[in-house]
Amino acid sequence: MSIFTKIINGEIPCYKVAEDEEFIAFLDINPNAKGHTLCVPKKVVDKILDLEEDLYLRLMKFSRKVGIALEKTIPCKRVGMAVIGLEVPHVHVHLIPLNEMKEMTFAHKVSLSPEEFNNLAEAINKNL
Repeated sequence: MSIFTKIINGEIPCYKVAEDEEFIAFLDINPNAKGHTLCVPKKVVDKILDLEEDLYLRLMKFSRKVGIALEKTIPCKRVGMAVIGLEVPHVHVHLIPLNEMKEMTFAHKVSLSPEEFNNLAEAINKNL
């Protein structure tokens, strides 16, 4: 069972941004930039290209909605999107507010307090 399944099942807390019957979005706790959000299907699938086409398209639609809310919440030049999937064997889309390319490298990290995470998750959710 992956850490994302435990989050989906409520076994591990998260800073939830959005949720519907198929997907959940929450803040990355080791973010590349303030607002770095993960969009995850509740169905466990390891690789994005193994998703059924309809589920893949719905994940992209959900991610777009969350990304637009991120743009409204976090001052940035754009929201970058990445799907890597090597660190957790459960499909997830990274949405990262970008002002500099280094924020997409996964070597650049920022720190936030629990209060900052909570406030940020609430602010993004209000912009959905």
